[in-house]
Amino acid sequence: MTTSLVPYALRDTSLRRIAHLLDARTPGRLGYALRITAACTLVALIGEIWQVPDQAVLAVVTLAVWQKDRVTNVAAGVALSLLIGVLVALLFALVYLTLDNPPLLAASVAVLSFGFFFLGSASKLKPLAYLLGLVVVYGLIAIDDVPSGEIITRALLYVTLFLLIPGAVLIGLGLLICPSPRTLLCHDIAARLRISARLLRDAPGSDREQAAALAGDGDAAMLKYAALAAKEKLWQPEDLARLAQAARSSVAILVVAMDDCNERQAADPISVELARLLDEAADIFDAGDCPQPIAPPSVADEGKLSVISDLMRHLTEPLPDTPAKDPGAKPSGFFAPDAFSNPVHVRYAVKGTASVMLAYFCFKITDWSGIHTIIITCFIVAQATMGEMIAKLSLRIAGAVTGGLIAIVSIVFIVPHLHDVTGFLGLVAATTLLAAWVKAGDARISYAGLQIGLAFFLTMLKDYGPVTDMETARDRMVGIIAGNLITYAMFTSFWPVSAYGDIPGRLRQVRAALRALTDAVGLRQRTCRVGAALHAVDDAERSIGFAQMEPHHLRAEMTDLGIYASLVKQASADIGTLMSEPERHRAVALEALEALPR
Repeated sequence: MTTSLVPYALRDTSLRRIAHLLDARTPGRLGYALRITAACTLVALIGEIWQVPDQAVLAVVTLAVWQKDRVTNVAAGVALSLLIGVLVALLFALVYLTLDNPPLLAASVAVLSFGFFFLGSASKLKPLAYLLGLVVVYGLIAIDDVPSGEIITRALLYVTLFLLIPGAVLIGLGLLICPSPRTLLCHDIAARLRISARLLRDAPGSDREQAAALAGDGDAAMLKYAALAAKEKLWQPEDLARLAQAARSSVAILVVAMDDCNERQAADPISVELARLLDEAADIFDAGDCPQPIAPPSVADEGKLSVISDLMRHLTEPLPDTPAKDPGAKPSGFFAPDAFSNPVHVRYAVKGTASVMLAYFCFKITDWSGIHTIIITCFIVAQATMGEMIAKLSLRIAGAVTGGLIAIVSIVFIVPHLHDVTGFLGLVAATTLLAAWVKAGDARISYAGLQIGLAFFLTMLKDYGPVTDMETARDRMVGIIAGNLITYAMFTSFWPVSAYGDIPGRLRQVRAALRALTDAVGLRQRTCRVGAALHAVDDAERSIGFAQMEPHHLRAEMTDLGIYASLVKQASADIGTLMSEPERHRAVALEALEALPR
């Protein structure tokens, strides 16, 4: 029996599955959540000391941008800091142009929103574009609430602080408490070796779900850690090359171990010995070191255990011509190749701008200053396809309701008993830890973590000191929910983009990756290519999962969706076999995929 190597489809949203994902203690999850908590609590403390208005923006930016490793955090902090000058100059000009001129202010909001949404869709600025748009557009709108005599100074100061404080925390605290990319790389390798050992020792075992999730990730993230570690200039290139090879090998071992686990009913002495050696190697990686070449026991047959034994023998031995990057990767610029030719990017920016403008007019027409979160939310929740919008709508609502309820309960039962900033920061830290734990989890639930933090921060962190009135909590929640609904309605009603249209392209990538895997000469070259195949299959699986979540009337037009799903399922099942027996299964694995249009 052969089963899929990639994670189960995104459509599985049963309560049991959600509970499992919430409880999953994946490697590094708790540490990542604790570091996010420390960072958000620190920016809240700084906001209290400096009495920064709308401290929620500081915490939201930090929660959204904070990364696992110190190099990426420092890079993000530097980018935020460098952008301050450009944004302040832009706002300085816009303030003079739009002062006491509502039509021009509205036009400026529209132009800025379009620009940031376009950058979010068509450039490498995507991780930061929406947050920068949020800060600039909200800062411009908030000018109306500032006395005219202080308008310029306050507007520029607050926008500067909105980016400078998170940027400084990303750099300073990130260097102090975040691990090196090399450390994260070692831990990820160890995690894959350990679960491979459990599969070999306890076949059929109970770790297939976690193994499938790790296999679906491929080796791209680990190789990225190796590249980031090289930027630190603290490690020998030879050491990083051996770790990069270990990352590839650990994924290949995991794939073959899963395939072997599906066929065997019980462990045998050889598999137990291989499992013991894998555990020993994992201990060395967890300690931050790179093991010497392993001498596994010889395996008489030519089966999967023999392949695992060979992979272990060359675990940290890179090929002389192993490229630092994926051989199929092409250099890319700041903008996507089709940034100015594909109308999808412009349409996405138009829909995002329309969402912001509708939210802005609701905010102004109702003269309800407490629901300014309606504008902020539009920048946070936009998604590219209808499937993604629908898939994440439940996460948005669940996260927003959870964060809002925590804030309301805190206002009623906890805040009256807080007598100093220490207790208030403790409340912020406890709720942030919950949001960060969810955000640090599986991709199917991580978005809810951001929404929990968003709702709680926007409700509790108003100016300085805890919010004590229910009116503020009510207004912020109304703004968040209204912003969610406006964005959802806009993106699904005008130029709706179905995830179904992405699937043929994803399948062509799967075909190319499997062909590269089968064309590789020898096991060690296949080891260097299996990660790309896993990543391609996982991308296709996610696109199919999003398409399956779209409305019934749209799915009725998806005539080939079942065929696509079968192709991806079969491709994922073929990868382990292609690693161990490529000659026998090459034609079968590629036959159906070759029929796809070029």
